Amino acid sequence: MTYPSNVRTAPPSAPGRAPTRSSPAAGPSPEEPPARAAAWTETTERLRAAAGTEPGRLRIIGAALALLVVAFGAVTAWEVSDRYAAAHDVVNSSQQLSADAAGIYSSLADADTAAASAFLSGAPEPVKLREDYAEYIRTASELLIKAATHTDSSGASGTAIKSLNEGLPVYTGLIEQARAYNRQGLPLGAAYLRYANERMTEDLLPQAKKLYDAETGRLAADNDRARQWPYASTVLAVAVLGFLFWTQRRNYRRTNRVFNLGLVCATAASLVLLVWLGVGQSLARGDLNSAQTQGQASLKELNDARIESLKARANENLTMVSLGAVIEKDDRTGEDEDKYEKDYQTAMGELGRALARADKLADGGSVGRQVDAARAAYGQWQGRHQEARASDAAGDYRAAVAKVIGDEGSTGQSFNRVKQALDDSLGDKQEDFERFAEDGKSWLDGLAIGAGVLALVAAAGAVLGIGRRLSEYR
Repeated sequence: MTYPSNVRTAPPSAPGRAPTRSSPAAGPSPEEPPARAAAWTETTERLRAAAGTEPGRLRIIGAALALLVVAFGAVTAWEVSDRYAAAHDVVNSSQQLSADAAGIYSSLADADTAAASAFLSGAPEPVKLREDYAEYIRTASELLIKAATHTDSSGASGTAIKSLNEGLPVYTGLIEQARAYNRQGLPLGAAYLRYANERMTEDLLPQAKKLYDAETGRLAADNDRARQWPYASTVLAVAVLGFLFWTQRRNYRRTNRVFNLGLVCATAASLVLLVWLGVGQSLARGDLNSAQTQGQASLKELNDARIESLKARANENLTMVSLGAVIEKDDRTGEDEDKYEKDYQTAMGELGRALARADKLADGGSVGRQVDAARAAYGQWQGRHQEARASDAAGDYRAAVAKVIGDEGSTGQSFNRVKQALDDSLGDKQEDFERFAEDGKSWLDGLAIGAGVLALVAAAGAVLGIGRRLSEYR
């Protein structure tokens, strides 16, 4: 067969080989989106299309409701657990540590007062005063060990405890030296006693005060945290109830059905949790506020008053022991004055002010009567002290000593009445604090677990309620 010369023909293909044609380079063109982007776009379009239908919108509403309710329960459980832990610390930890710190300070001051009183009584020292001194030192040592096991060694409390543990043996050694010289009738004993008192007032008691302030601050911080309102939970509760109301109203407008059992159950569970949260936290705050105002505030003033009474008594005894050997110039007048008498007057002034503050905080019951008794004994103490100072100034040292440590009409009797009244009032106020704090903690019992359970019930109700509506489209 012949072909026209002007017609071009392709050369024959090789045997077993298909004809080829030109094609673009392999791989997608720059205009073609990557496969992953295409899948994401397709998924987005599909979700947008589903959201345009009533079943799709119901699924979104159901998922959002369930997530919001679960978040409400989780946040409530977390906040309530935090408040409960703080209230538990107030009752079982920080409050006890604060009381122990106050006990350490009081025991040290008691020991110093007993040592000065025993020295002033002459040699041999009265057995009762020696036993009291030993008991106060033992109590302070035991409380220091107890406090050390519950505090951070690197914090302010740990540093104070370390200083007290190092300084207490030094103090007791000085007291023993003073006693040894006193038994021999040597005046060097009085010098050792004065030096021991300096170590107590300048080293030990300031460190004990730091420990007390640190533990009282921790107690106040725990109490404040326990009383803090759970704002996040409250906001979520309002959001959940508002969303549930909107969902049920939407359901009613589309179906003309008043109630959806699942959504009603979710609303009821959420409302119960909100009411439980509000009532429980409010009652807990009320009792913890009472523990602070009617317990801890009064305890602080009473502890301050007791400490100042001990300081005044120790300085009063040292005034007689030193026989005017420690003289200082008055900053205002420039006249010479007895250091211990000056310190006595300063402590008595602080004692009077602390008693006045404690009287304002007293409830008018037994504590009020005890504070009144302390204030009466305080006034009597001041009058008897002036009599003792007058006898000493007149050169009648024996009469002055009898008016300070004697069995009848002495300042020691007045001091003991002040101390006893303060001890009784401290015991009553301690009981008030513990009762209010325990009641405050009890209002939060079980609330964290209840929040989790009710949140799950509400979430299940929301899912079942929405599922009921979705079943109508199948």
